[in-house]
Amino acid sequence: MKEKRIGGLLSMLSAIILATGLMVGSGFATVQAAGPGPEVCKNCHTDKAQSYQDSVHGQKGNARGPSNAGECSACHGDGTEHVKAGGGRGVGGIKNPGSKTMSPDEKNATCMTCHAGGSKRTHWEGSTHQTRGTACTSCHTMHSKDKVLTKITQPEVCFACHKQQRTEVNRTFRHPILEGKVACSDCHNAHGSIGRALMKRDSVTDTCYQCHAEKRGPFVHAHEPVNEDCSICHNPHGTVADSMLKVRPPFLCHQCHTPHGGVIASLRGQPGVTSFTGKSSVNVTQARGCLNCHTQVHGSNNPSTTHP
Repeated sequence: MKEKRIGGLLSMLSAIILATGLMVGSGFATVQAAGPGPEVCKNCHTDKAQSYQDSVHGQKGNARGPSNAGECSACHGDGTEHVKAGGGRGVGGIKNPGSKTMSPDEKNATCMTCHAGGSKRTHWEGSTHQTRGTACTSCHTMHSKDKVLTKITQPEVCFACHKQQRTEVNRTFRHPILEGKVACSDCHNAHGSIGRALMKRDSVTDTCYQCHAEKRGPFVHAHEPVNEDCSICHNPHGTVADSMLKVRPPFLCHQCHTPHGGVIASLRGQPGVTSFTGKSSVNVTQARGCLNCHTQVHGSNNPSTTHP
């Protein structure tokens, strides 16, 4: 009789401990309805179950992951009826976030069950990708190696949509993106930001200053575009002009600055040319470059005759 009471108490204690373990909050994870786990699912989905157990999602030490919140059920829903029916695509109310039948909002809601927190996803709602129907599974993969998480493969994912940038990074002057030294996520936050073009910082200049701190200044004689927007002169994805300039000097500089000099050679017979020497609307730009004199184009502390 005493042994039965002890056995009953142990069973009750085990149930309480189990219930308590399920109720305790674990990071951002939310407990899902208990359903079949990998030990059942692997009978049909061997490769998927193995990839899950090998991933961060399947690590028991990951307190906020699916392994502590229902395992397969955390993403695919309770698969009890699915198993009873003998399986089949969509049978028994099973969910597949990687399928085309689920809407982007449904897919994202599944992922946001665990990944809603963190500063990187604060601005997801209303972001460019969210409002244009991009789903988490459009970029990320769960049951295979996620290319987004590796610098050398991340651009492949982004280039699937951003064709223009794919072309630009193959130009002569570019960031070392194809070599895996710079990734799209070094400058952009695909999950949303308050800066334009999903910049990680509040502005283009602040984003560039993460690496190019020497251009920040402050300088006595500042170049206004440097403080306003680096992309006025540069295309960070790649160009055919040196230093990723949009146009080679002096044509780039002439977009804002009028050509100057004591004697500027002119071509005789062209419109605007009234003499062999002096200023005219048509100037010879061959072998001329503003940087021959203005070497510190991002800003300088050197004396100036016009701005002492």
